Amino acid sequence: MHSLTPLDSVQVPPVLPMQNYGAFYGLKALLGAADFDKAGDRNAGLAARSESEREAARGLLAELTLLHLYNNPLTDDRGQVDRVMRVNYDIDHSTFAGLASLRVGDLKDQLLSATGERIAAIGRALTGPMVAAIAKLCDVHELILIASRVRKVTKARTLLGARGTLSSRLQPNHPTDDLRGLSLLCYWGLSIGSGDALIGCNPAVDTVENVDRLLRHLAELRAQTGAPTQVCVLSHLKTQLACLQRGTPVEVMFQSLAGTEDANLREFDITVELLDQALTQMRESGALKGTAKQCLYFETGQGSEFTYGRHHGMDMTTTEALCYGLARRYDPFMVNNVTGFIGPETHKDGREMVLANLQDHFMGKLMGLPMGMAPCFTLHAHIGLESQQIATQLLTAAGANFYMDVALNTDRMLAYFDTSGHDVQTLREVSGKQPAAEYLAWACERGIFVLNADGEVLRGPRWGDPSQFCASQAEFEELIKATPCVPGFATAGPRPASNVQRRVLADQAAARDAVYADLRVAEIKTRWGMRLVATKAPSREAHLNSASLGARLTADSRAALQHESARVQIVVTDGLSAEAVHANLDDLMNVLLDGLKARGISFGQPLLAKYGRVKLAEDLAQCLDAELVICLIGERPGGDALASRSLSAYLAYHLRNPEVQRVAATYSRNAAIAFEYTVISNIYSGGLCALEAGALLVERVSEMLDLRAAGNRLEAMR
Repeated sequence: MHSLTPLDSVQVPPVLPMQNYGAFYGLKALLGAADFDKAGDRNAGLAARSESEREAARGLLAELTLLHLYNNPLTDDRGQVDRVMRVNYDIDHSTFAGLASLRVGDLKDQLLSATGERIAAIGRALTGPMVAAIAKLCDVHELILIASRVRKVTKARTLLGARGTLSSRLQPNHPTDDLRGLSLLCYWGLSIGSGDALIGCNPAVDTVENVDRLLRHLAELRAQTGAPTQVCVLSHLKTQLACLQRGTPVEVMFQSLAGTEDANLREFDITVELLDQALTQMRESGALKGTAKQCLYFETGQGSEFTYGRHHGMDMTTTEALCYGLARRYDPFMVNNVTGFIGPETHKDGREMVLANLQDHFMGKLMGLPMGMAPCFTLHAHIGLESQQIATQLLTAAGANFYMDVALNTDRMLAYFDTSGHDVQTLREVSGKQPAAEYLAWACERGIFVLNADGEVLRGPRWGDPSQFCASQAEFEELIKATPCVPGFATAGPRPASNVQRRVLADQAAARDAVYADLRVAEIKTRWGMRLVATKAPSREAHLNSASLGARLTADSRAALQHESARVQIVVTDGLSAEAVHANLDDLMNVLLDGLKARGISFGQPLLAKYGRVKLAEDLAQCLDAELVICLIGERPGGDALASRSLSAYLAYHLRNPEVQRVAATYSRNAAIAFEYTVISNIYSGGLCALEAGALLVERVSEMLDLRAAGNRLEAMR
């Protein structure tokens, strides 16, 4: 069994003074300039200013030895080696000794002619920055060729990554966690041969009770259908650990990762020690103990560190490689890359998204991870379905283990666009691949697939028929009614039928248009007597391409605000959908304000801001000295006309009381923590209606003020 190296025994070289590399001051600057041109690195001031500068950086990087990279660990903003970087130094030192004198360019040449076994052995001897350096020197063919030779096989109920297979992770997300909708989306995915890697949903509500409910439902559904796969709810690690402790059947445990300790601690609320604890507890009491060889599942993707301002001067490819060095510590069952999920501030167009996905897959495979890919996009980026499909064709050639199955590419809860089960089956037929063997046998028994005389896997008579899992047509119709964005189940070969696809793409087009709708400021201000404040985003384009601008007030707005005695402040902002504000605000505000008054909770005159982001709540809390700020913000539009009206409420609890802050710091292990967040999402007529959301907000606000906590700590206190 894979064992964990004690963190304090992982040796890291002492930090050396920064040095010049030609025109580049410091290794971080050289690595950033050597990469493909991407929005996140441009916004961070790390991208090369010209192709000539980029090639000059690549030339210098190619001449550096691995020993030089080893002897120069990248540091955080305080000049220290953080825990993520330290974990990356847990390598095969005996193999590294034979590689240390090689230049990066020479090692790339060796990898191009090496066997898969040799590539895997080399990868175990490399740190994340070394792997990132190699990726920056590779062209598209090289990223695909090297990755295609490496195979990483993992085992739970199914064997993932075996030769000749292409698997999928079925994601039945629903905006209100309606079990009927989850069931329909699972049945739909299973009927088209999806879910052999995992069935896993993101919860709309991340509480122990709800996650327990979802896990038990998915486990029952899996048992009912007989599908040989595993289930997971992609909630926070602390929520899943609490479920495990109460006896919930946790089969695979999930967590998102970042490539710096600062981002993991302050934004994801995790530490290396917590991840170590998760592995230990899953090995001791996970539902697949004795069956699964691996039990953890991680998601990563370029850009989160930059978006949160916690990248410490490192480019997106390098911090992503550091994620993989962290994931490697735990020998995970699955790693899923979701580059493209954030938006244009990190990857502006299809070219940037495709190249980043190829880099990420290459780096993960080289570092020994079971890489699944989710080349995805949001409607406020200049990325569409065609770029996603190009990426999947290239990544299949590169040997990706699995893709996502998000029905008809449309996530009904997270409002982004991922690969579908139809895509997975298309890629199988194009590339001559099939599902995991255990799953294939089950699917053949059901007639979802059939084997011809030559052993070729073909779609069977029940392929694409989700009703086969229902006891009656009436039951099937009831599930459909509970599920948004279901234009039909008709297929043409492995693809959605033309009439289905036309409706899906028309809905996407309408939702994309909603990103550019204007907030009717005068109307809202007059209706609710709101105070106007301005963010640093001077225009919509600037707002869409930089999260930091919408998170801060202008100097004039800050000067106009002063400390007030109100415990609660409310700010309304368009975020990524002005239409969401106009569709929900009146009903929500009526209930919210009346409820706060009825409970004697003081609140200030509400505020209104154009081009705002969630973290604007923190700036306002400090300016107004509020204990709690409710940020009502339009979310990015999803895949139908209704989903462009989705509002979210982010409740930011200000840890201004020193004793409360000390308790929160102890709980989170983040000494500098200043805010905790609770979120109520998917507020619209197809999710949580505005009237109900207003009442729920009053309950949450009252609870947070009484217990002086939010987020995971609030959940633990219940």
